[in-house]
Amino acid sequence: MKRFVLICILPIAAFTTFAGCSIQPKKNPFIAIETEETFKQRWIAKRVSDLLAAKQAANADEARVIATGEFEKKFPATSVVRQPGLVGGAGETSGTSSASGTTAP
Repeated sequence: MKRFVLICILPIAAFTTFAGCSIQPKKNPFIAIETEETFKQRWIAKRVSDLLAAKQAANADEARVIATGEFEKKFPATSVVRQPGLVGGAGETSGTSSASGTTAP
């Protein structure tokens, strides 16, 4: 009977001791936010170049305002749209408002 108990308890103890995945902390807890932020930056950069190539914007600043507004409309569920600048100030730092097209002082 003692052998049976040891045979049952030994694998459970081995799995809980050597699981490993809960021991090491994540390298970056904000990986999803950073991924969304880099996606936003790449999407806006591509859209700015598309707008300038199609001559739908007079200059890069105007194209960026248009592209930012389009991003906010197309991807409203992303956290970078809801709360810009979540990762160490890496959000909208240009001071432009895409809704009104005005620039903050």
